[in-house]
Amino acid sequence: MAQTGVLRPGFIQLRVLDMAAAVEHYTNRIGLHQVTEGPDGRVYLKSADEFDHHSFVLRRASEAGVDLMAFKVLNDSDLDMFERRIVEYGFPVDHVPAGEQPGVGRRIGWTIASGHRIELFSHADQSDPKPAIENPGVWLECPHGMRARRFDHALFYGPHVDKNLDFFTKALDFRLAEQVETPDGVFAIWLSCGMKAHDIAFVKYPEPNKLHHAAFELENWNDIGHAADILTHYDMSLDLGPTRHGITRGQTIYFFDPSGNRNEVFCGGYTYYPDHPTRTWDEAHIGKAIFYYERVLNEAFLSVVT
Repeated sequence: MAQTGVLRPGFIQLRVLDMAAAVEHYTNRIGLHQVTEGPDGRVYLKSADEFDHHSFVLRRASEAGVDLMAFKVLNDSDLDMFERRIVEYGFPVDHVPAGEQPGVGRRIGWTIASGHRIELFSHADQSDPKPAIENPGVWLECPHGMRARRFDHALFYGPHVDKNLDFFTKALDFRLAEQVETPDGVFAIWLSCGMKAHDIAFVKYPEPNKLHHAAFELENWNDIGHAADILTHYDMSLDLGPTRHGITRGQTIYFFDPSGNRNEVFCGGYTYYPDHPTRTWDEAHIGKAIFYYERVLNEAFLSVVT
């Protein structure tokens, strides 16, 4: 699976209030590397375990939140194919020229029903540090901070979750791995374009274009504990965890960057295959679905977004 079409998350661009504090957080605490700073002041980051030029972009702004999330497709011709499908679905598509972000080829972009901007691209230069491909060891660059291995997924809040589900499955060939249903209908969805439990997720919320969290993959549960040690040592703003989700089965801890954007470090989760049925949770079990050990919801987890 994920050999054609939309392959995986490519990068996310977040707004931050204090660039120096944000760079310190994402490099020395999360464990990313700064690749470059663009002429407009945007900062481009990546893990040493990622090949593409960058996976995380920071833009200085007066309000925290998310600008866009981009997915990578296999071939340049896929961009034309998906543009036709997106336009036929009913969303206008705009074009971002190659080089608008360093090392990234042309992109297409549009705004979905929840108010979030989504983009697709096919080409990215490689940048250092990156994994070795000849006689490769486990790593070339010594891991630091929380030892993040990649930008893994994002959870967005906004209206029209049902419309997002219809669009992603019909126009982009994502699959619904898991959902929460309430008497009012679908409340939350976890969508996969590959073999992960999710690559993007949405929760119903009255305001559009809100970020709940951007997540980084760690290797194992021990690394989640190591991340908790870092959070405590530096008195970072903790939301919840370490704990486990019922949904996705992932092991997790949530915290905030200096601008108030929520981060997650995440490991585990089940392997998803396209023939699997959708896993469904009902309203009575939503506490256990979100926080499997605690079995109750943290109110801030539902209401604090940027």
